[in-house]
Amino acid sequence: MRGLLTNFRNFAFSGSLVDLAVGLAIGAAFATVVESLVGDVILPLVAAVFGQPDFDALVLTVNGSQIRYGSFLTAFVSFVLLAVTIMFLVQAIRKATGRETAGAQGNRECDHCKSFIPVDASVCMFCTRDVEPVVP
Repeated sequence: MRGLLTNFRNFAFSGSLVDLAVGLAIGAAFATVVESLVGDVILPLVAAVFGQPDFDALVLTVNGSQIRYGSFLTAFVSFVLLAVTIMFLVQAIRKATGRETAGAQGNRECDHCKSFIPVDASVCMFCTRDVEPVVP
């Protein structure tokens, strides 16, 4: 029993698990802020342009059954606005922190040994020759 508790304590308080928990908490708080920005600021602006904050009242009746496409439109507009807002926030954070070009992703072929290496590598990890980094 004592070994089980020790293993659980080591697992629960390991660095990566604590980092994951902190990341999830910050992500949840960030999602709340962005949802409030979209719901309380941006959607009222959309309502000012279109005359209503949501389209839930739009219904199509076919053979007595209702197709609530207005609800879908409201969810779709909220999703698009949320995605665009997050995109702009992430771009602003990257520019402010200078991490806009850091951490280039992808692979390319080494000119010498034809092995695949990261695009921002300056030395091939296989043949150890100098290569010019390709910055996208």
